[in-house]
Amino acid sequence: MADRLTQLLNLIAEMPDDAFLKYGIALEYVSRGNDNLALQHFLELKKAQPQYLALYYQLGKLYERLQQNDHAILSYNEGIEVARSKKDSHTLSELQSALDELL
Repeated sequence: MADRLTQLLNLIAEMPDDAFLKYGIALEYVSRGNDNLALQHFLELKKAQPQYLALYYQLGKLYERLQQNDHAILSYNEGIEVARSKKDSHTLSELQSALDELL
């Protein structure tokens, strides 16, 4: 049986615009410690679908791990704006907390 990453990559080949699959691939790379590929996939998702709110928290945390705090702050702030525009108070709170912890 194929591993999760292989399954996700096969699915994305069939549905290349699926934000959830793109997000899942990025998270899978994070879990494998492949930060460069995770970053690449998060940034591609952000470019293609900037309203996909879940990516901003994970992207910020990845930037923190990479010791790129300026980028993490930017990611959290961008996510906060998207959360406000979507009136998603739960995600807004999570992003604000992550930003506050970093500052």
